[in-house]
Amino acid sequence: MLPCLTQFLLLIPNSLLPVATIIFASGFFPYKPHLPGFANNEPWKNGSSPEAPFDKIIFMVVDALRSDFVYGESSGFSFTQSLISSGSAIPFTAHAKPPTITMPRIKALSTGSLPSFIDVILNFAESESSSLFSQDTWLTQMKSKGTGKLLMYGDDTWLKLFPGTFDRMDGTSSFFVSDFTEVDTNVTRHIPRELRNRDWNTMVLHFLGLDHIGHKSGPQSLNMIPKQNEMDGIVKQIYDALSKFDHLQSTLLVLLGDHGMNDAGNHGGSSSGETSPALVFISPKLRSISTKLEAPSLRCDDFRYYSVVDQTDIAPTLGALLGFPIPKNSLGVFIPGFLSFWSDEQDRIQILLSNAKQIVALVSAKFITLDSDTNNDQCNLSKDVVEELFCRWKTIVRNTPKKGAEIKLIQRWKNDITEWLKQAQELLSASSSNYNVLKLGVGLAVIILAMGISIAVAILLIGEGLRAYFFLFIITLLHGTMMFASSYVEEEQNFWHWITNAWLLLLWMKRSVRQGLVTHHSIQFLLILLAVRIARRWNQTGQKFAGEPDIANNFFPGHCTTLWCLVGIAYFWNLWNIKRLCFPQLPPFLASIFATTLSACAVNFKIVFTREAAPEILNHTLRAIANSGVGLSLVAQARILFTLLGIALSLSIYYNLKFNNHENRVAHSIHHLLTLFLYTQARVENIPLLMVFEIILVLMSGQHLNPAEITTTSLVLQHMSFFSLGGSNAISSIDLSNAYNGLRDYNIISVGILTFISNWAGPIFWTSGTSLILLRSQQTAADNLWAGHITLITLCTTSSLAFVMLACTQLRSHLFIWTVFSPKLLYSIAWSLGQHLLINVGYGGTIFKIGRRSIAI
Repeated sequence: MLPCLTQFLLLIPNSLLPVATIIFASGFFPYKPHLPGFANNEPWKNGSSPEAPFDKIIFMVVDALRSDFVYGESSGFSFTQSLISSGSAIPFTAHAKPPTITMPRIKALSTGSLPSFIDVILNFAESESSSLFSQDTWLTQMKSKGTGKLLMYGDDTWLKLFPGTFDRMDGTSSFFVSDFTEVDTNVTRHIPRELRNRDWNTMVLHFLGLDHIGHKSGPQSLNMIPKQNEMDGIVKQIYDALSKFDHLQSTLLVLLGDHGMNDAGNHGGSSSGETSPALVFISPKLRSISTKLEAPSLRCDDFRYYSVVDQTDIAPTLGALLGFPIPKNSLGVFIPGFLSFWSDEQDRIQILLSNAKQIVALVSAKFITLDSDTNNDQCNLSKDVVEELFCRWKTIVRNTPKKGAEIKLIQRWKNDITEWLKQAQELLSASSSNYNVLKLGVGLAVIILAMGISIAVAILLIGEGLRAYFFLFIITLLHGTMMFASSYVEEEQNFWHWITNAWLLLLWMKRSVRQGLVTHHSIQFLLILLAVRIARRWNQTGQKFAGEPDIANNFFPGHCTTLWCLVGIAYFWNLWNIKRLCFPQLPPFLASIFATTLSACAVNFKIVFTREAAPEILNHTLRAIANSGVGLSLVAQARILFTLLGIALSLSIYYNLKFNNHENRVAHSIHHLLTLFLYTQARVENIPLLMVFEIILVLMSGQHLNPAEITTTSLVLQHMSFFSLGGSNAISSIDLSNAYNGLRDYNIISVGILTFISNWAGPIFWTSGTSLILLRSQQTAADNLWAGHITLITLCTTSSLAFVMLACTQLRSHLFIWTVFSPKLLYSIAWSLGQHLLINVGYGGTIFKIGRRSIAI
């Protein structure tokens, strides 16, 4: 087939990929509708509303404040624990529903409603379209009271969500995770002055440092307890002011986390650590109603300390405590323990009734309202949960206790209405999103069309040779079938490890049949299988075995010298390859100096970076090296390194294309410079694993694979390496620790690129390595070799995405649609648009063509 025609036919399915993705995602991730307008105070039966015990609030959000960080025995919040013991603080675990990302959690905390899953994307994009300016929130209600100004210091997500709401503010980007000191100092410096000011009624403080430490080095970092001590000191500073200043006597301090974190320090998923942030109400006034709980609390493996409430419960609870109407779209239930603030039973009844009426309005808007003439007997016969809910509501209204009713009757009624509120909350929370089924169908049709065209191109290009790709087709079919089972999606890493081993064993058997068992090829395959086995144990991912011992997180912290010896070997091997291949026309002495300088900058940056992020894995010698630097910041060092890499890449391409060579030297040069860049973007614990991949690549290059074997090997190793480096299908496994290398400020494009490279370092490496193997192969015409390879990769990509889209469509009412299938859809989109289009097609095609050109010169 003519090269131009081939390229045109390949362009069609690859162009349809983003089209199908955009159409399907817009139908699957719509914004949830909400009731317009703002809640108003309704007249109470006795003529006056219950008196609010507080008139000011300090809302102190410590990002990623997992419950055990405050309540556990090893907590750094000793003063806060003393307040719990004395009765001046009431603790809870506030359940945070997935996605456990800052923006959707702030939406839940402020509106009392459940945000859309699309907020995951808006959270990373810092989109202005996510504003809550037109929605009813407790901040809006506090502003409408007119009793004071609203202040905000910390995470600038609040400023994006509530434009024009705050009167005094100072925001900090929540994504610049390389800093966990200045982001909190910037907040703390405002507190003493504002505590003396009398002109505000709401102060929001959002501290980011603890979350950044988690992203950098996990919850066991040496920096974690000092940061907790720092936050506890701020609690003490505020509490002392509440006790000292008259104008703060009726001020409520709420200490809470927007979400928690998992054992790796990340969040976004549905594990117990991520969904269990702390929530503490603090005030000297609370001593009158508190039961003085024991603190610290005994260890809880599920992180559910003390009473468990929902994050949406905060909005209605604050409404009663501060005297404003509950936000219109709140699904929250007033926390019953605070009813003790009101001695009059009628006040308590009115608070619960107000909460229930607001929930009834939401249920009525979402579902068909029950006919008001339906009698109680008909209600009892109803099998529909919505009808039953309305019927029970009528019974509750009818049985509302009058003034002077018996205490037992009142208590029974309060139990009934609280149970009804919880049932209504669960119903509204579980109700499915308003999917656009038409868009889902169109998106599916487009991706199936792309898959069909890919099949047609494969038949035209390869013809009867497609039989050699039988194993690849089996992999694609098995993987697609797995997408309909939530457990298999969560543990997908097992599939790719098993398939990789099965494929390598099959290759070994094929060669053993032809050449015999004891050959150098057999020994190479044994070494490859051993290396793949090591990779399997490097990082434990998924859900079931995520906390099991592994090499990166359990072995290396206790053997840091071993780690850095392996890291040194990796850098030295890379240095030798760069010196040998990148600068063929430079004098050997100059080539050695340039290559050594480049590698030295890379090693020094990684050591200094580790000193800041995870000093516990540095020995004394490396600490001394890090401390004896030239005084340059990490940003400056990263920029110098990236500049040197750019110069080296330019020189390598120039010299290798200008002067004739027959060893694919330019492609190998690009590969080794890319490997050095991947070392820079990877966690230090994963650098030796990238070296293991390099060893596998060297061994595989000597196997003389045919085109079908090259494509199948590339596919399985790309996926295997992704999971071996710590990836999973959970949002919480996204690694942001290297997303800001060389950046002083947040930039969505730069951060997005660096984040993708950090998390897809393994697949990117194997795309580059596959190009080298393809260039070495001389079994077919060069153009058709790459075209056939990319056609089959395109077919597998479109098929995989089609299966995921079909699973999400069929299972859109499934219990785990938002915790399992939706994150998988986002990952599939990243694989399709990022790894396939940009890396496999873009980078892979470029390096292959440059390599062929260098041979042709």
